[in-house]
Parts: sequence; C-alpha cells; structure tokens
Amino acid sequence: MEEFNLALAKQQLQQGVNEFLDQAEFAPDSLIVLGSSTSEVQGKTIGKDSSIAVGKMIVEVVFNAIKDRNLHLAIQGCEHINRSLLMERIEADKRGFEQVTVVPALHAGGATQVAAYEQFDDPVEVEHIIAAGGIDLGDTSIGMHVKFVQIPVRTTIKEVGFAHVTYLRSRPKLVGGQRAQYEWHSNGI
Repeated sequence: MEEFNLALAKQQLQQGVNEFLDQAEFAPDSLIVLGSSTSEVQGKTIGKDSSIAVGKMIVEVVFNAIKDRNLHLAIQGCEHINRSLLMERIEADKRGFEQVTVVPALHAGGATQVAAYEQFDDPVEVEHIIAAGGIDLGDTSIGMHVKFVQIPVRTTIKEVGFAHVTYLRSRPKLVGGQRAQYEWHSNGI
C-alpha cells in the first residue's frame, strides 16, 4: 500500500467539495452535515487511528468552502457519542435542535469533531439534525441526518486519501400517482 499524503488528500477534498457544492446548489443558510473517519482517510480501519492533523485539514477545507457560500456546518460524531453532531450554538438554537451534554474527544466523537470544537466560536452538541445535504468521508453513515429524499451527487473525486467519499443532496418527495405532475402548466393540463 502506498503512503498517505496529507497535501494530496487536501487537494482531493477541496476539489470534491467544490464540485459537490457547485452541483448541489444549496439555498443560502442551508445546513450541511459532515461525517468523517480520519482513520479511513489515512488508509486505516475506521476508529483505529484517529488523527488530529487530518481532522484539522478536513474541517478547514469544508468549513471554508461552505462559509464562502453562506452555508452552515454540523459535524457528526462517532458511535461512542451516539452520532451526536457538533455545530455552532447560534445555529442549533435558531433551528430548535435539542442539545446534549458531551464534549468530543479523540476516541469519543472523533478527530474531526475535536478539530471543529477548537475552531468554532461557540460549539455545542445536538442529538439530531435535518440537513439539506452532506459529505461522508470513510462511510460514516450520515444519511440519518440528511432530509428525505437523498440524492447522491457525483464528482470526479471518489476518494479522499484512502477513504471512499459520498456526497448527498436532498429534494422534496414526489407524491402522487400516475396522474401526478411535478411542474406547473398554466392551462391546467
């Protein structure tokens, strides 16, 4: 196996996130969820080799990209804190999300949450969110936090470092049956 290259992983993530955000066209003020395994990014088993350096790089790249587009970030923690999400208190309060009492640690929350906790102005953990879309580095299962219906967004970047990456956006449900229409026609036909 080749050696992990942090600079290359950063380039991959920047390109993938920018392609994703360009394609998804989120409305301003939308919430984006990030799930990441710094172990997987390095080519290790999820939860076995957390890296603050990798976590800091991920938060820097994603946070800057979404902030530039007037979006907001929630970072999913690991299973050891029941996949609670770290976000800015002002956003959690504005959206009415239920806060929980926990502080992220390297092996209970993960390196990406720890890095974000250090960068956010007033971080809090919340139990559950409904995000407009998300980024999943290393198959961390963010789908529970993205509103239904979820649509994968394809970019040219399939991996960041050694981690599989998935990008999701959402759309409203298409309801109705055989006669349903999904665009307005002025003549009613």
